[in-house]
Amino acid sequence: MAGRGWDTDMAFTFARLTPELLITDLAASLRFWVDLIGFRIAYDRPEDGFAYLDLDGAQVMLETRHPASRQWETGSLEAPLGRGINFEIGVPAVEPILDRLEAAGWPLFMAVEDKWYRAGAIEVGQSQFLVQDPDGYLLRLAARLGERPASGRAP
Repeated sequence: MAGRGWDTDMAFTFARLTPELLITDLAASLRFWVDLIGFRIAYDRPEDGFAYLDLDGAQVMLETRHPASRQWETGSLEAPLGRGINFEIGVPAVEPILDRLEAAGWPLFMAVEDKWYRAGAIEVGQSQFLVQDPDGYLLRLAARLGERPASGRAP
């Protein structure tokens, strides 16, 4: 797997909001998040089944679920995990990620599309697709297309 350990040649800044996802298999999750999506391991604690991942400032923590451990579960965990949430991750381009997913035979949840979202007086465009990780967490990978005047109703 690429990207293991601290990169001592560049400064690392922790994000102010970092989701921590309970997972079932750290090795399988790292194959997906690191090898296919392109994250790097900022640091890990394999003995605890934990990894802190980074992709150009987008950060996520993966923690292997151990029912006997101190983990903050607010309800029963049934696959697919993360129902009701998707993690939008900004990337420079979606094509390299799509190519890796296709080569691995990894299915998409939603095919790539160009979508424009109104934000006040403008629309912000992005090329986006959705894919689920091994535990069912939904990722929306998005590359910015630019801005244009809003065509809908005024704010």
